[in-house]
Formats: sequence, C-alpha cells, structure tokens
Amino acid sequence: MIQRRILCAAALLLSPALWGQEGQAVSALGRLEPEHGIVRVSAPSTPEAILGAVLTELHVKEGDDVSAGQLIAVTDTAAVLDALVREAQAGLVFAEKEVESARSKATEACVRADVAAREAERRARLHAQGVAGEEEADSARGEAEARKASCASASTQVRLSETGVDVARAHLARIQAEADRSRIHAPFDGRVLDVTVQPGELITIEGIVELGRIDRMFAIAEVYETDIRRVRIGQSATISSPAIEGDLSGTVRRIRQKVEKQDQIGTDPAARKDARIIEVAIELDDSGPAASLTNLQVDVLIHP
Repeated sequence: MIQRRILCAAALLLSPALWGQEGQAVSALGRLEPEHGIVRVSAPSTPEAILGAVLTELHVKEGDDVSAGQLIAVTDTAAVLDALVREAQAGLVFAEKEVESARSKATEACVRADVAAREAERRARLHAQGVAGEEEADSARGEAEARKASCASASTQVRLSETGVDVARAHLARIQAEADRSRIHAPFDGRVLDVTVQPGELITIEGIVELGRIDRMFAIAEVYETDIRRVRIGQSATISSPAIEGDLSGTVRRIRQKVEKQDQIGTDPAARKDARIIEVAIELDDSGPAASLTNLQVDVLIHP
C-alpha cells in the first residue's frame, strides 16, 4: 500500500498538467519551403527515349517567375516526333482523299445499277408482250443484278475508307500528344528555384528545374512526438533566423499524420538525432521576406 502511494505521488509530480506544460509554447527546428514543397519538373518517358531524353533547349533560368503552361524546355525527341506528326497529317489527308474517291466510285456504281434495273424491267415487259426474246430479258436481269452487287460493294468500300480516316485521326492524335510531351511546360505559377540540367545533358531523375509556389511560404516545424499534443490547427507561431531581419509570424495550417525520424537539420552534436518527430506546416503571414530563402533552417515557436 505504501509503495503504491509513493508511485502515485511520483506520477503526480511528473504530470505535465501539474507543472503547466499544457500551457507552454512549443519550440522546434524547421525549414522554409513553398506551398506544396519543391516540385521537380522533368521530361516524361516516350518510346523514342526509353533510356532518357537529352535537353536541347532551356527557356528559363534560376530565379525566373513562370506562369502555368509556359514553355520551360524542349527535349531531343521533339524533332523526331514533329516529323512523325507531319507524316501522320499526310496519312490523314490521304485517307480523306481515299474516302472521296470511294464515294465517287460508289455513286457511279449505284447510278449504273439503277439504270440496269430499269433496263431489266423494260426488257421484262417487252418479253411479256412478245416483243423481246427471253434471252434478252435474262441478260438484262443478270446485268442488273451484277450492277446491284457492284453498288453494294462500292458502298461497303466507302464505309471501310471512313473507318480508315478514323484510324488516321487517332494515330495523329497519339503522335501529337507524344510530340507535346517533348516540350516541357510549367505545371503552375511559380518561381524557378534551381536548374538541374543544361542543354546537351541527359535528363535524369533530378529533373530539369525545381519550381515552387513562393507566393505562399510555409515553415515546416519538426515537433517532437512528445510535444505534438500541445499543437493545434490555428495556433499562432513565431519564426526566426539570423538570415532574416526580425521575426516572422504565421499560423499552424496542417499537422502531418505520419511520425518520422528527425531530419538532420541541426548542428548540435548533443541533439536528439534519433528522436521521432511530426512535421507541422505553418503558413507565414507575409511570404515576402522568405520567398528567396527556400530550405533555410529556422527556429519555430508555436504559441499556446
């Protein structure tokens, strides 16, 4: 019984509520980054560049502001694909001419069939009247049936030719889409934070450029898992760094649902490198001072 009372007393002494920890601010190391982080823009793989594409044109430089859809770069597959597009366009024109020719032949064949059918009817009436012989009537009927078959065959050829046009259009659309992929465009409005490849070099997994939405900057705080229960959406925070004149203010917007090992952003050899942390995204009230300082290490204080 005495031992249990001692343990209960110790638990109360160690309770955060007794010492007011629930009302204390939370401090953490962090980094600055644009909204949704840094995006590496790369070239998609194509059948013409299975092992990777070579950059041939670069239309931006580090620090440039770009708009969504703006041309950033062109790969070496563009020339080949442009030629294939022209070939597909010619194929479509040829298919359309084939349809015109088939329709013309079908019209002629069906007109001849109609004439032959009327002639067969006339010969049949004359035969019935005893004016024409049976051989003439049979010959006219055979000619009419042959012309009718020719008309049907020509009409079928028209439908086949029209299908050929559909196939040619689909082929052109596919080649055009692949050609468009050889020209890299900005996926959103942002700033070029880094250029990772130059014309003449092979495009690797590092991509071509790194883009960021610097109009909305965040401080990503690495909060110890033991402190995360004192962090809530909507809390205010103060961000500071020797590289920034004065302090920045912000608001907690997101708390990640995943616990991770602490990032090696500290320089203190006594720091808890094996600690478990949860990332907390704090939107800055004024992104201007931080717009050109992506990945800057900062000190974060989240107010209760």
